[in-house]
Amino acid sequence: MSLSRIFLIILILVTGRLNALELERPRLLISNDDVALVSASGPAPPLFATALAAARAQIEPWLDDLPDVPVPVDAGGGYTHEQHKSNGYRILNAGSLYQLTGESVYAEFTARMLLAYADMYPSLAEHPQKKEQSPGRLFWQSLNEAVWLVTVIQGYDAAYEFISDDQRNKIEDGLLRPMADFLSKGQPKTFDRIHNHGTWAVAAVGMTGFVLDDADYVTRALYGLQKDGSAGFMKQLDQLFSPDGYYSEGPYYQRYALLPFLLFAKAIERNEPQRDIFAYRDGILLKAIHTTIQLSYDGLFFPINDAIKDKGIDTIELVYGVAIAYGMTGDASLLPIASRQGRTVLTGDGFRVAQALEQGLQMPYPFRTLRFADGSEGDQGMLAVLRGGSDDQAPTAVFKATAQGMGHGHFDKLAWLFYDNGQEILPDYGAARFLNVVSKNGGHYLPENTSWAKQTVAHNTLVVDETSHFGGDWKRGMKYPPTRLLFATTPDLDIAAARMTGAYDDVMFERALVLLKKAPFEHPVVLDVLRVSAGAKHRFDLPLHFKGQITDFSHTLQPSLEAMSALSTNNGYQHLWKRAVADADKNDLVQLTWLNSNRFYTHSALAGKSMSLIFAETGANDPNFNLRKEQVLVQRIEGAESHTFVSVIEPHGEYNGVNEFTVASESGLETLSHTGKSGLDLVRIKAKNGAESILVLSFDPAPHKHHRLEAGGEVYEWDGFYRLFNQ
Repeated sequence: MSLSRIFLIILILVTGRLNALELERPRLLISNDDVALVSASGPAPPLFATALAAARAQIEPWLDDLPDVPVPVDAGGGYTHEQHKSNGYRILNAGSLYQLTGESVYAEFTARMLLAYADMYPSLAEHPQKKEQSPGRLFWQSLNEAVWLVTVIQGYDAAYEFISDDQRNKIEDGLLRPMADFLSKGQPKTFDRIHNHGTWAVAAVGMTGFVLDDADYVTRALYGLQKDGSAGFMKQLDQLFSPDGYYSEGPYYQRYALLPFLLFAKAIERNEPQRDIFAYRDGILLKAIHTTIQLSYDGLFFPINDAIKDKGIDTIELVYGVAIAYGMTGDASLLPIASRQGRTVLTGDGFRVAQALEQGLQMPYPFRTLRFADGSEGDQGMLAVLRGGSDDQAPTAVFKATAQGMGHGHFDKLAWLFYDNGQEILPDYGAARFLNVVSKNGGHYLPENTSWAKQTVAHNTLVVDETSHFGGDWKRGMKYPPTRLLFATTPDLDIAAARMTGAYDDVMFERALVLLKKAPFEHPVVLDVLRVSAGAKHRFDLPLHFKGQITDFSHTLQPSLEAMSALSTNNGYQHLWKRAVADADKNDLVQLTWLNSNRFYTHSALAGKSMSLIFAETGANDPNFNLRKEQVLVQRIEGAESHTFVSVIEPHGEYNGVNEFTVASESGLETLSHTGKSGLDLVRIKAKNGAESILVLSFDPAPHKHHRLEAGGEVYEWDGFYRLFNQ
């Protein structure tokens, strides 16, 4: 054994950073064992063969050309931005192809690309289209720079042993180290921030440290710039995920932040296996992968907070996540998710997924009713997913009783969404943004993201006096998470309930959402009970955003036929055109029916007190046509100190345009009634077929507390929060 090898082993034993096996290269996502597995397995399984072919197709047109490395000019979506982003993936894929095929032409391409960037990067100042809070050099924001380095360092790692010493020195001194220093010491507020931007930055610097044998980079990444654990990767693992693996900014940002967490964790596992990083916090990263999958319907993520609605489980972040989780656990229920993704990654884990699919080893993925606690300690509310079946197209109600979600959070405490028949029925607007569309505010969030999408009226929850929760101040919102009251699932129903104080100074509201899986109807229905009480008289609005074509309404409408006006001037109301109004008397049953795809939906609500009904549509005060055309029914109660909103969403019937028939286009609900006494509630749902469901609620989370309520000449007794009586 050489003296240098002995010295390295002594260094390893002293520092505890790497063991002898992990000194082998490559050191990040591909190992020598992975390469041996692929080489020994004969023809690649179809999913992996497709990934290889796609990587070759991306690289080969450029093999004989000079690198196209333009001076940065454009913001997101512009030519230079997209070219640099594409070059990053070419570097990664070329390095991976070199490892998996042994063809040196790919390593030569990787070296040429990296050398071209090493020539340019030292001369770059801040990007000319820089974002004020976190400017980059190669890109308009340092977030993109961190993503690029996470990508590129993997390609360099894979081609490392092919590249000459002189070339390595130039690449490392001209590109990799300057970029790692810029992302860490050059932007300390971002690097030490407990946020997805910080996660990408620490992953980039830490992975670079492993490849460059730079323990200082690794320590910075793990423990922050002060190296004391007050920031860095470990702190982010502690604070950004709840014990259930829920990421504080919501599913859209969960899938985005998941990739740097997983890639860096995989690198840590390779280089510092003694940390057992995937077991940290009771396996929080593996939990987070499953949580991300569960936070989807029909392949798309629930679009809460600043979410772009076309993101789903086929996103590349979760493709890596499924591959890494399968490689760690061999969980065959992940395989149908990989099959639905339709692609895998060029790593050993990706190969194992493809091989298992070819062998037919998959088991059904268990989509189910789940509660995800929010907050690092699990005490900041919850996101409840109530599913009427075991697949991802079953009727699903999503109850958002989460914490604020930092600056990407919306002002929508105790809001909810509903999905059925593979469709979005009661939507959330998500973010107002056209990502990387230069003509739409340069790809930034649109002004309407603040003036509309984040405002409370844009969601299915309570608005008081036409003002948004917390006055539209997210930092204030971070101080007041909802109180979780109940989550339960039984064969008959799923139920979630929470209480909110602090959204308005003198107002408390609480909501129970119940998926009645064995209700007396054709399909499961959702019962919604929202109670509000205040210290003075207020205007209470409860918006219902719905998708589909209205087919019937129970009350006479006064439409705006010749001119429309906005509902108000602020807090999102300025973006709503008033389409029509109606009035409902006390105890009226207000029914709205609409058609979505081939199924009808009826929202049946009790007026309770005299109620105004407002049909509205987005588009007011929108001179640049930035908002989608969406519709809402607002239930309004004027001058009240308290009120209980009670409603049922009922799927029913079928419309068949091909064969020209319609079945059960009218609601199957006969009556809906509510009794409220001494803080207790009884809701009676009677179907036209004579069957009834009676639900009693206490809104008291004490499980053994006894309750008694007289209603309709009968006495109802129960212990705990609720009881269901079916007749």
